[in-house]
Amino acid sequence: MFDISWARAARAVGVVMLAAICAPGPARAAEPKACPATASTQAPPARHLIGQASWYGAQFANRPTASGVLFDPEKLTAAHKKLPLGTKVVVTNLHNGRSVLVTINDRGPYWGNREIDLSYRAARVLGMVERGLARVKIEPL
Repeated sequence: MFDISWARAARAVGVVMLAAICAPGPARAAEPKACPATASTQAPPARHLIGQASWYGAQFANRPTASGVLFDPEKLTAAHKKLPLGTKVVVTNLHNGRSVLVTINDRGPYWGNREIDLSYRAARVLGMVERGLARVKIEPL
């Protein structure tokens, strides 16, 4: 006959039964059963970071960034250690709720517990120029 273990057969029957119970279709009269989460029912993973932001400005103007573009403090750009260059990111100042869309074009920051370095213009939009640092939420798009 078939060369199959009892444990393997029981697993196969259990999978078939679970598939029949969880299959979409007309409502069943039986009591509801918990079905394992599928790709369509799982919540997407958390895609945001929370951390300290700082900014850099005119002292770095016209220096090449990691992407090869010259740094312009009046553009909406940022530096991040790990996000891919060219990634668009929404940065929200958690103190005042202001947000800005920036493009990652450089690497850093390399000191302190900072998560992102923003251009002067992005820091101005967020209202964090005077303080120098802000606690922010970073959401890659």
